[in-house]
Amino acid sequence: MAKLTHLDENGAARMVDVSQKAATEREAVAEAIVVLSAEAFAAIAAGNAPKGDVLAAARIAGIMAAKKTPELIPLCHPIALTKANVDFEMLDEKNAVRILARTKTTGPTGVEMEALTAASVAALTIYDMIKAIDRAAVIEGVRLIEKSGGKSGVYKATAPQRLANRKAAPKPSRARATPSALMDSVTSPAPRSDPSQQRDAFRAFMTERRLRATEWAKQAGVPAAQIYAYLTGRARTIPGETAERLARAVRVRVEDLFR
Repeated sequence: MAKLTHLDENGAARMVDVSQKAATEREAVAEAIVVLSAEAFAAIAAGNAPKGDVLAAARIAGIMAAKKTPELIPLCHPIALTKANVDFEMLDEKNAVRILARTKTTGPTGVEMEALTAASVAALTIYDMIKAIDRAAVIEGVRLIEKSGGKSGVYKATAPQRLANRKAAPKPSRARATPSALMDSVTSPAPRSDPSQQRDAFRAFMTERRLRATEWAKQAGVPAAQIYAYLTGRARTIPGETAERLARAVRVRVEDLFR
């Protein structure tokens, strides 16, 4: 069994003496996943959550947290970070946001805790930003993805079991969700590109014009659920009449919504 270096010979906690260790380039990557309701996921994707730009706030919070790790974790060494990045991946298939935090330094000790702290605080910030929409959002899978540098060398995580085992609360299948979003008999104009590209273009249109799904739907006189269903991938298209009303509400052509 490996010895716990944070305990002395009497079992008391201590900060490890790293003064004799070589200064090497060290890097770490950690992840966290926030599983959301369809409405909260769509609000983040469209950039119209009640508190504002969720991912922008979470990115800054994660970077700040990485720099303050020694103030939060008692036995961590204060180190000079040379890099701290927080990126996001939208997981449409499970209404989730994957957070990837990367930290780097040149010194005698690693930056795993800085990466893990950044990912954790970014996840907590996402929750804070969307709790008005989804208080049941779940933060899961906070873990170290990889690290390099130092005596122990390179570490890369294997596929997490949680992704295989998490089936306790399955969301409705597309086959059941699609009819509710496509109650109108008319469908939107034939796409010029594949559905995912059209959906991305629709999101970009909303972001560029700072459109909030609920307000836009109210202005157009259509159900906001149809916008959310389309943004989250539960509906392949927006009904034609709905698309026309949405376009009229912002004084553009229907095809402009999907370019």
